[in-house]
Amino acid sequence: MRSWRERLTHMVLFEALGLVIVIPASSALTGHGSGEIGVLAVGLATVAMLWNLVWNRLFDVWVPSRRRSLWQRIAQAGGFELGLLLMTLPAVAWWLQIGLVEAFWLDLGFMLFFLFYALIFNTAFDRIMHRLLTQEECR
Repeated sequence: MRSWRERLTHMVLFEALGLVIVIPASSALTGHGSGEIGVLAVGLATVAMLWNLVWNRLFDVWVPSRRRSLWQRIAQAGGFELGLLLMTLPAVAWWLQIGLVEAFWLDLGFMLFFLFYALIFNTAFDRIMHRLLTQEECR
């Protein structure tokens, strides 16, 4: 089981590195300035972290088992992403002064990036933490 310190370290590193990658890339792809995209990305990251706490708590109530099937995991991830998309879509459109369809595609791009990024980041984080903990045990 992970400690609160490890969970906090994971969350901060995940969001910080994600923002370092997504802000310049989104700015280049959309033509919006880094400052404008940066404020939006930080806002979206904040909403995502808060939504993550709420959604996963709700999901734990609906599906109390810690040993979830692949389909339950897909439902958990899909529900999180769909809820986040619905919450953030109007804010993205308003902030960037674009239509809802364009905001949808941009939001979808953020979502897809973070799905793949999470897979890579979490795998690397777990391996690094495993090595660090193994080294500590050897001392």
